Amino acid sequence: MTSYSEKLFDVKNKNILITGAAGTLGSAFAKILSKHGANIILVDIDEKINQIEKSIIKTYKTDSKSYSLDISKENEIIKLRKKVISDFKKIDGLINSAGFTNVTAIKKSQKISVSLESFPSKFWNEMLAINLTATFYFCREFGSHMAKQNNGSIVNIASTYGMVGADQRIYGKSNINSPVSYAASKGGIINLTRYLAAYWEGKNVRVNTLSPGGVKDERYQTKDFIKKYSEKTMLGRMAKNTDYNGAVLFLLSNASSYMTGSNLVMDGGWTAW
Repeated sequence: MTSYSEKLFDVKNKNILITGAAGTLGSAFAKILSKHGANIILVDIDEKINQIEKSIIKTYKTDSKSYSLDISKENEIIKLRKKVISDFKKIDGLINSAGFTNVTAIKKSQKISVSLESFPSKFWNEMLAINLTATFYFCREFGSHMAKQNNGSIVNIASTYGMVGADQRIYGKSNINSPVSYAASKGGIINLTRYLAAYWEGKNVRVNTLSPGGVKDERYQTKDFIKKYSEKTMLGRMAKNTDYNGAVLFLLSNASSYMTGSNLVMDGGWTAW
């Protein structure tokens, strides 16, 4: 017998697209939603999503599928929409979790920890293209489809740094300072979300933002940075990549049926004092 709480958070057989599905948060979202029976449409430029797809299908027996593309290219996203809708017929949810971060920069042998005075336009344009413009493209293409079917939920991943200025004191000489373009892109996502929620009023398309705090990643974060960051949170630690699983399950299920145009902040108390 299915309990009330199980029905409330039910995402079984829902088709949910996740951008950045091979990333730290995207991969965690894919697993938790698959565990609850959703069919995950994995999108990432990283070919690792092929392995994630096989693992998800084997473990959770869902109808999931991966698509590799460069999300900074509008024409590729338009082609993807046609392909995904042909393959899945309907889209119930969208998580825009792809982002240009320090991890991205490290993989591309780039250094984005550059002072404001010498910050190159190349990094500004590249980060906004991936973080903000691609989010708009995916919302436009798949949100419009949701509006036609009169149902859907979109979750845009922003950041605490979309709401407050980056505290430069915690970075020191770590070379992982959060750049100006990151703040601009994440702040833009929060208000883009509000606009879209208002635009699709009456279409039963809910659009919300999740603003997470920093995720601990010892691959590139120094012990000193982790310590200083943790001291700024009320919980005294950085987040684990699985700490946001409950939030996406909430936002994509009927548990949040009366929530749209909102920004769900989960940052260990960082912005609350």
